Amino acid sequence: MIDNKRAIVHMDLDTFFVSCERKLDSRLNNRPVLIGGTSDRGVVASCSYEARRFGVHSAMPMRLAKQLCPEAIILRGNSGIYSKFSNEVTDIIKESVPIYEKSSVDEFYIDLTGMDKFFGCFKQASELRHRIIKETGLPISFGMSINKTVSKIATGEAKPNNEIRIISGNEKLFLAPLSVKKIPMVGTVTYKTLCDLGVKQIKTVQEMPMEYMRKVLGKNGLTIWQKANGLDNNPVVQYQERKSISTERTFETDTIDVHKLKSIIIAMTENLAFQLRRGNKLTACVGFKIRYSDFQTYTLQKRIAYSSLDDDLIAIALALYTKLYNRRLLVRLIGIKFSHLVEGGHQINLFQDNQKQLNLVEAIDGLRERFGDRSVIKASGMEAKSISRWNPFTGEPPPLLANRRQ
Repeated sequence: MIDNKRAIVHMDLDTFFVSCERKLDSRLNNRPVLIGGTSDRGVVASCSYEARRFGVHSAMPMRLAKQLCPEAIILRGNSGIYSKFSNEVTDIIKESVPIYEKSSVDEFYIDLTGMDKFFGCFKQASELRHRIIKETGLPISFGMSINKTVSKIATGEAKPNNEIRIISGNEKLFLAPLSVKKIPMVGTVTYKTLCDLGVKQIKTVQEMPMEYMRKVLGKNGLTIWQKANGLDNNPVVQYQERKSISTERTFETDTIDVHKLKSIIIAMTENLAFQLRRGNKLTACVGFKIRYSDFQTYTLQKRIAYSSLDDDLIAIALALYTKLYNRRLLVRLIGIKFSHLVEGGHQINLFQDNQKQLNLVEAIDGLRERFGDRSVIKASGMEAKSISRWNPFTGEPPPLLANRRQ
């Protein structure tokens, strides 16, 4: 049975990756922007509202997105920058509400149940939203209702950069005229199945017998029927710090270039190590993943003493690569993963660590914080051009802007 006294807020940062890039480079404002894999194998991770007017959407093949919006500025993106902004928003929410769930890098559920006795739930959510906008400069929208499903759908209706509240008892009325595509869990295949049945609006699902939906779509059909009727008792789960970070690179063309592979492994590991230190984290396990052109995938990991230093982690990553690499096959993808993360800074090893080297790492991190993750990199990682950003020292524009002028 639904608790009509619940106050659940769903907050979502609008076109998050694009908004982050625009904070770094105002020349991207009001222009169609695509972020994702730049090769023909790539997909769109995020796109601006200007690009969406051409029919572009997230998860679309980049090749098709370019055809629909040839004037778009295309950026590979930078996960480190996005994580930094995401953490800033998380910190603001963490100190402002009793319970929150971070469901993705740009999405949050907040349980304000009972807070109306002190402030008024909608007022508190609105003040929190405006504080986030003021302190981070990032646009954010929210929906508020008695459960997670209705709040999430409401957020979609509030965008861009707005807020909406669904009064208790009005859930079905709010949902009825919307497309069934708005229901979480309804993907492309399910949507096509429903359309074949003549079901395009949520109102139609509301009027269908629950058992019929189960018969057509199985267990998922029952869940979709419940969501369409505004029924969702799922709680907001208290956010827990992540226990691993990882990165992968799929090559535009499968390769056996050993020098290129090692260079990219070094660059990926170096960047992940910087993310560890920026988050005041240490890792006790390094994992390596390799996928060959025949799609056979292999992984290997090694437990280590807690560390966040580039040289330590790069040596382990390269050693794992050497064990897994089969020179007879082309490589399609490689990945690095740090797991068993804990809070803390690097502890000096009196017999192995060099204080001068540690001071150098600290100084380089300071430059990266100021000028970008890839502003200072190891020469051995220079081959990894695909994850580099524009050079703030020379003033060269981002590759996207450069491409746009050609």
